[in-house]
Amino acid sequence: MNLVERVQAILLKPKDTWPVIAQETDDVASIYKNYLIILAAIPAVATFIGLSVIGAGMFGVSFRVPLLAGLVNMVVGYVLSLVMIYVLAVIANALAPTFGGEKNQLNAFKLIAFGATAGLVGGVFNLIPALSMLGLLASLYSIYLIYTGIPALMKAPEDKAIGYTAVIIVCGIVAGLVLGGISGLVTRGGPGMMLGGHNGSSEHATFKLPGSDITIDTAKLEEASKKMEAASKQMEAAQAKGDSAAAGKAMGDLMGAAMGAGQGGKPFAPDLLQGYAPAKLGGLERTALEARSDNAMGMSFSSVKADYGQGATSISFKLQDLGAVPALTLAMGAWAQSTVNRETQTEVERVFQRDGMSVKEEYRKDGSRAEIAMMLANGVMVEVQGNGVAMDALRSAVAGLDVKGLAALPRQK
Repeated sequence: MNLVERVQAILLKPKDTWPVIAQETDDVASIYKNYLIILAAIPAVATFIGLSVIGAGMFGVSFRVPLLAGLVNMVVGYVLSLVMIYVLAVIANALAPTFGGEKNQLNAFKLIAFGATAGLVGGVFNLIPALSMLGLLASLYSIYLIYTGIPALMKAPEDKAIGYTAVIIVCGIVAGLVLGGISGLVTRGGPGMMLGGHNGSSEHATFKLPGSDITIDTAKLEEASKKMEAASKQMEAAQAKGDSAAAGKAMGDLMGAAMGAGQGGKPFAPDLLQGYAPAKLGGLERTALEARSDNAMGMSFSSVKADYGQGATSISFKLQDLGAVPALTLAMGAWAQSTVNRETQTEVERVFQRDGMSVKEEYRKDGSRAEIAMMLANGVMVEVQGNGVAMDALRSAVAGLDVKGLAALPRQK
């Protein structure tokens, strides 16, 4: 499959191209590797450049998204767009019998993957924020592409293709809200985890994004696709029996597989992480401690939070373990590979590498606030924030933490 020729064909001659696609034997992993991971980078990178490099303006006011925030948003959006395509394919496959079609998970994936071409290519308009509306129009053309592909791939009657398309879009909006919630949690969660390097294997496709090397393992994509297919079958069986609890669990398994939950190993136990929260930090007594494990959408997270304080001086200590979820590790990896040295009259921000880990320091020169974040290679984020604490004092407090011991924790597979 030639990428450029396929893009031209599906955009200019969709009705002639869909029957050709229906006869192709490419599997999910190869479509991701040879088509989607390339096209999905277009809107992600274009949006980053448009909002963080060029900047947007409105009513005489211009603004730019900070580079680090832009990088995180770019990679999170990139990963979730790939996830969204598979989720929509599962939905399209489940709906097929309702509209007189035939269920075929591979064909449903082809329908959504190639139908999304217009929207993905149209993302190039995000390079200039003022033209981003043209990208929306391109996305509307993707709806038409899906409509024309339904009879050829899902074998549904043409007179039912409009309703079929409409329901897919509505379900897609709902799924988008769910994934948007996940995106919001990630982008608000602070710095991300260290991303492993590329091993040069032919099983890996490496794309250089600004500030990082993003490596996608297509072998794991294939493994994840099999898990997603199994979870989708469980969800359909539960829905047929009217078992909403089982259907909800299956949906969670589906999302967890899509996000790569568990492929990075098991999350660290909260009580293990709790042992790294000292009783005293920076000369301040501990006033609160919370260690917890959360499960959401098939993904598991462990975290520890401790507060220290006396009078107007306080320090907040946080540990977050997201290393068991490779997609989140990928999404947050841009920060770990960045180098930043920014200084204004009132604030200083630095991002650098030290002792095999990424470190971020951000503080106000008047000593009112300081923050240090460290991204460990095993996927644990350490964040220490001080109010009424100068940066030198916070560095001294962090030096008393057993960061090396925490970084050396082995993750069980």
